[in-house]
Amino acid sequence: MRRREFIAGFGGIAVAWPLAALAQQTERLRRVSFLYPFPEGARYYAPRVAALRKGLAELGWIEGRNLKIDLYPGPQEEIDDRAAELVRSAPDVIVAGPGLYATQAVQQLTRTIPIVFVRVGDPVLNLNGFGKSIARPEGNATGFTNQFGASATFGAKWVQLLKAAAPQMSRIAIVMDISLSGNPPLVIETAAREMGIEPVRIAVRTPDEVATAIRVFAAQPNGGVIVRPPMGPFMYPVVSLAAEYKLPSIGGSRVEADVGTLLSYGENDFPMFRDAATYVDRILQGAKVGDLPVQFANKLELIINLKTAKTIGLEVPRALLAIADEVIE
Repeated sequence: MRRREFIAGFGGIAVAWPLAALAQQTERLRRVSFLYPFPEGARYYAPRVAALRKGLAELGWIEGRNLKIDLYPGPQEEIDDRAAELVRSAPDVIVAGPGLYATQAVQQLTRTIPIVFVRVGDPVLNLNGFGKSIARPEGNATGFTNQFGASATFGAKWVQLLKAAAPQMSRIAIVMDISLSGNPPLVIETAAREMGIEPVRIAVRTPDEVATAIRVFAAQPNGGVIVRPPMGPFMYPVVSLAAEYKLPSIGGSRVEADVGTLLSYGENDFPMFRDAATYVDRILQGAKVGDLPVQFANKLELIINLKTAKTIGLEVPRALLAIADEVIE
């Protein structure tokens, strides 16, 4: 009797376990692809991936159970090839960024796969075919972005901060990718002139043009550099050349500070990747991209890179260090 009871009890367990396992295995696996325009080994890659993963996990999207995340890191000069590879894989949702290049790369290849972008400046201005409304985007792209392009005060603030870091600066190069930069940097130029600083536009199309332009600019003393987003594949050479020629530089986000600008002032895009998970979740649940308004970050931060300061032989004033949100040492 006891033997039969034991066998019956064991059999009940044996039947129940496969049913539970089967229910878990049959849960639909959704695929999210992340196009990241910088190298995988860069130290700022992992925190952005982690923020996206954490945001999705908190919303119930568990890798290996109901979600698969495919990562497509740069480098930027290969971003078009990576975007093509990603689109061919036909994911349910694409996350692209930070920066304009990654979003443009996938947008020109698909107008059907939903795209959640991160940090593209003014999307109406910068994304060709994006649409005319921030509140109700057209097409297949929406997301979370920075205030650059929506606020004219940024240009003036960049000049002020760089002047505070390098009081001897009397000339400032405004470097921009002529194919992507949209409106001319009039606010920056006006602010520079009002502070007695000569603005010099450097519009580039190729890496060779970057090298030549920075070398010519650096031939005269007391120069500084604004790495005006979006810069895409030109960001690394501009930042590297500025350091080589001992030119103090400033960029529009911590991405630029991470790769070596003296200063950066703008939004921290790490939280934007966590926020992007909320839109991925809503799209996977059936929401239409056009019903998800573009959202702008509202917290700004000043980052100072003391490694770069040492490289260019500049002592950053204590007053500026005192107001920094982060100091890279």
